[in-house]
Amino acid sequence: MKFLKISSILLISSSLLFGCSNSDKGAAPAKDQAKETTASSQDSFKEVTDEYREYAIGEIEEFVKATDAFTTAVKHGDIEKAKQLYAPARMHYERAEPIAEVFGDLDPKIDARAGDVSEAEWGGYHRIEKGLWEDNTTKGYEQYADQLMKDVNLLRAKVDTVEVTPDLLITGAVDLLNEVSTSKVTGEEDRYSHTDLYDFAANVEGAEKIYQLLNPALQKKDAELSKEIQTRFANVYSLLEKHKNGDGYKVYTDLSKEEVKALSQAIDALAEPLSQIGIVTEAS
Repeated sequence: MKFLKISSILLISSSLLFGCSNSDKGAAPAKDQAKETTASSQDSFKEVTDEYREYAIGEIEEFVKATDAFTTAVKHGDIEKAKQLYAPARMHYERAEPIAEVFGDLDPKIDARAGDVSEAEWGGYHRIEKGLWEDNTTKGYEQYADQLMKDVNLLRAKVDTVEVTPDLLITGAVDLLNEVSTSKVTGEEDRYSHTDLYDFAANVEGAEKIYQLLNPALQKKDAELSKEIQTRFANVYSLLEKHKNGDGYKVYTDLSKEEVKALSQAIDALAEPLSQIGIVTEAS
């Protein structure tokens, strides 16, 4: 959740896009040139940003459908059905977080954990998660289900207004991995259901989508970096595959300390080269 995260990896993309003069002399031309560079960069990546917009909106639309099924199960008192739908539904949100989190008012309503907001304001997926797994009931949670559905529908209505830029993609890819390292690996995200591996996988998939879209430009800039990132993604997926359980994933608490450590190290190893992807916007 972006409203809480402190990125551990500093991106350099903005410094690659914008130049500044060390003196007042020639300041105006430098600003004009920076504007031209930014406009040219965004124009050259229009196909990429358009494709990502389509991808993210598609995930949000699937999130709406999945949330409708989930909240319906909650309101009907079908605990087992709601538990079954919880983690797969959230994966759509986790994949599209670079866009979903643009709306700072909606993100905490949909995705806040206990302690992120006041008790009176706490609702959304994790509030209902607590009811399902800790309290083992849906009674009293119908109101949260209704509000969650309203907030998710509002997210879908607003998402069309987001301006997708190369910077948003570059920042988003790394922030998705930061999500994994700060809340998924520790097991604090889904602290009642322990379905963290679903979120883990979805964040990685969302980051990979951005990498895939930017990769043609990256290969021209640095083929070795492109290859390294691809290898690191493969390593992460290889580890996740070991923890599959049918179409889903094991309960996170079933993993050993060594297995959790291996996942954490694999994410760190991927995040470092991925943080350099900002070179794609650097003028040749």
